Amino acid sequence: MRDHTKNPETTPRTAPQATPLVRIRQLIDANQRFLVASHANPDGDALGSSAALGALLQALGKDVRLYNSTGRPKFLEWLPLPCPLVTSLDELGDFVPDWAFVLDCGDMARVGEEIAGSSLQLVNIDHHLGNPDFGAVNWVDPSQAAVGCMIAALAREFGVPLTGALGESLYLAIVSDTGQFSYGNTTPDVLALASEIVGSGLDVGEFTARWQNQWTLSRLRLWSLALANVQVYDDGAICVVGITRAMLEAAQATKEDCEGLVETIRRVRGVRMSITLREEVAGQIRISLRSFGDDDAQAVAQHFGGGGHRNASGATFVGTMTEAEAAVVAAASAVLTSMQEPAHG
Repeated sequence: MRDHTKNPETTPRTAPQATPLVRIRQLIDANQRFLVASHANPDGDALGSSAALGALLQALGKDVRLYNSTGRPKFLEWLPLPCPLVTSLDELGDFVPDWAFVLDCGDMARVGEEIAGSSLQLVNIDHHLGNPDFGAVNWVDPSQAAVGCMIAALAREFGVPLTGALGESLYLAIVSDTGQFSYGNTTPDVLALASEIVGSGLDVGEFTARWQNQWTLSRLRLWSLALANVQVYDDGAICVVGITRAMLEAAQATKEDCEGLVETIRRVRGVRMSITLREEVAGQIRISLRSFGDDDAQAVAQHFGGGGHRNASGATFVGTMTEAEAAVVAAASAVLTSMQEPAHG
């Protein structure tokens, strides 16, 4: 008797698995109402990619709302949003999303308890290492410079041009997470995408003026206080600045005014890893780390339960500022020393 199980003409074939991008396109095609959420205290990539996805969904005739638990930061108030941004699900009223997109969140904690504890069906789009695939649909690609690059790919999938507010929001996401094309994640593909957006009508001069010229006098006062106490370790390889609640109050500054300080001290000659420590509440210190090339800031952040990217990561330390500085410097020193050790065969 002939064994039909070995006949390639009769053996069932496994259908090819749809890519995350294709699955997301199918999901958008099949549904009408969407919520787009990003991590609390959004940066340019979080808010830019959210606004871009909102604009894309609207261009496709969908009903959409944006969500962020802490709202829009002042330094990004100039960015036009395609639809209302809510800070609570109660603000949605009768709007019931078919699906919720969660953007730029390395884990569910970053989007906030309200979304994490909801029954919403989630699409997780992210580029952080170690993302645990918390969505019903997950598109996680650490090779992407910004989530905005992934939203651009989705727009191309639908044939929607990267013009107007959509293009501007994508450009914001890209310049934010590439340090305005100065970080190691600035690939030819990233530059080609930026070129496409500029070629589609973005005024780079006008955009850059809005993006960069957002500092406050309070920020200058805060930085003056913080930089007066800058510390270096390991023969200048590690640079640390602490920001206490007392400094914030004296300068009448907010945590938004701390943005950019960790990148600034990284510019000191010889520094391989820069660290800022910000006292959020008594006994809780927010750590921000930046590095260059192979120097692994994420490995330091992971030591304290945090994460992010190789050259840009963060974590939270429970303890005093003095304890945090000692612990983080020790961890950073160990990581940098390991990078110098020769591999053993």
